[in-house]
Amino acid sequence: MRIGTRGSRLALWQAETVRARLAAREGLPEGAYEIVVIRTSGDRIQDRALLEAGGKGLFTKEIEEALLGSEIDIAVHSAKDMPTALPDGLALAAYLEREDVRDAFISASAPSLEALKPGAVVGTASLRREAQLKRVRPDLRVELLRGNVPTRLKRVEDGEFDATLLACAGLKRLGLEAHVTALLPVDRFLPACGQGAVVVEARADDEATLERLDLVAHRDTARAVACERAFLAVLDGSCRTPIAGYAEIEGERLRFRGIVLARDGGEFYTVEQSGPAVAAADIGEEAGFALRRMAPDGFLAALGIA
Repeated sequence: MRIGTRGSRLALWQAETVRARLAAREGLPEGAYEIVVIRTSGDRIQDRALLEAGGKGLFTKEIEEALLGSEIDIAVHSAKDMPTALPDGLALAAYLEREDVRDAFISASAPSLEALKPGAVVGTASLRREAQLKRVRPDLRVELLRGNVPTRLKRVEDGEFDATLLACAGLKRLGLEAHVTALLPVDRFLPACGQGAVVVEARADDEATLERLDLVAHRDTARAVACERAFLAVLDGSCRTPIAGYAEIEGERLRFRGIVLARDGGEFYTVEQSGPAVAAADIGEEAGFALRRMAPDGFLAALGIA
């Protein structure tokens, strides 16, 4: 089996974890699974925000082309990087069990977001993080910070930025959780849809591979992310939209919370839905339509939501 992935440390960790779990379940040596590194447009473009270059699909396009061309058998991604619409012929086949979904506040000068000095500079490339930051601290200056996790940590430690926000899941997976200054609770700072989840993509008609991937699939993570992705789909959610959502499953019940914000955080609309976990996608879709009904047309239009 050939496993396609980006080449960052975090992406390689994800691919190697999928390989190790498949090898353990199938009783094969890890050498039976080849990791194929594919450089994506998102990796090459570092001088501007993704929304200016084409969106989150920049992290998946070349990998998906290799999958469709049978150059690889599966692709491993961060679920939050996946566009809501997949290319024809591809499917999200399996999710690993989700990590901590929270965003981590990282600063060398303040113990918390609230303690940052007035007018402090926070680095991020995420409109979702920018809008939620300004919702609670409108005085902050938010500037573009891109690059891999170690690069962003170093730029904060060197004093180029007063703080940044990173996914706690990625820091844990890289053994860098010691850099976390504080964790932002999800009831105040919702994560990106799919945050903390690793997803395996495959060709939809490759039944043999889909059956193998069932061995490592985590049902509750799949349901939760299906809910969040359905919410995104209704709202045309992308990296161009300050949007967040999180589905939690307890037993056979699912609770979803979502938010859409203006970029300056000054106007926002929240929604909450719950129901049986087996209806995850329906719950997410219903939440999306509820938010559409709630928010004024002018607000949605300003965000590019038709």
